[in-house]
Amino acid sequence: MDIAVIAGNPKPRSRTLEAALMVAEQLGGGPPATVIDVVDLGAGLLGWGDVAVASAVESVRLSSVAVFASPTYKATYTGLLKLFLDQFPPEGLAGVVGVAMMLGAGPAHALAPELSLKPVLNELGATCPTRGLYVIDADYANVAAIEPWLATARRQIETCAGEVVR
Repeated sequence: MDIAVIAGNPKPRSRTLEAALMVAEQLGGGPPATVIDVVDLGAGLLGWGDVAVASAVESVRLSSVAVFASPTYKATYTGLLKLFLDQFPPEGLAGVVGVAMMLGAGPAHALAPELSLKPVLNELGATCPTRGLYVIDADYANVAAIEPWLATARRQIETCAGEVVR
């Protein structure tokens, strides 16, 4: 399974990235094929035609599954992730199974992935068969915290991606 992880945290090598890697490894049974820590793309996100950004966009477009992760910031995803998503053309994620994932300090924003990130992924053409995944910061590395979501999400992603996910 060709899984991409996209972490839109302004801090390099963040807990958001670590949590998204854990989710991808649980879904695919190993490390993801593509890892994009969006902050590493730097100022190239502010315009059009940057080679590194174009390459990152293309690698996501070629993935069968993409985990888009962000910390919760003012009840939504970060502007950094938005800059990356703005690089995709209309229907640029068609054929990609998208997973909307966010980390937050407490349960108050548990619907943020479902209400803010998932609609954008759908608008870009991604198929998002699972409910958005919200992870409490304190549990970012705890597989048991995401097990209830994984129990359902594996089947949904497997069906949409047309591949066996283990």
